[in-house]
Amino acid sequence: MTAETSAWVAIGIVALVTLASRLAGPALMAVIRTGPAVERFLDGLGRSVVVALVASMVAQGALREGAAAAAAALTMAGTRSATGAMLVGMAVAALWTAAQGA
Repeated sequence: MTAETSAWVAIGIVALVTLASRLAGPALMAVIRTGPAVERFLDGLGRSVVVALVASMVAQGALREGAAAAAAALTMAGTRSATGAMLVGMAVAALWTAAQGA
């Protein structure tokens, strides 16, 4: 098997596993009784994924990423608007980049 064929086989396997997990999730949750603890876990899962992605980006980045994340966090804390926080974070990063290029 060539390297290209191996790559396509791996992509196909990952696609099938992803599809199976997406289809099995709702079916599984329909038969499993969820208590308050599971509900809280599922409710916070999306936020924890976003936090993990941002923390990874900041850890690998530099001051620009840290400043953008801090501005977004402050905006979120002050306004409770996720959209506003994302816009402020992107604006800080864009302005920082523009200032570096000028």
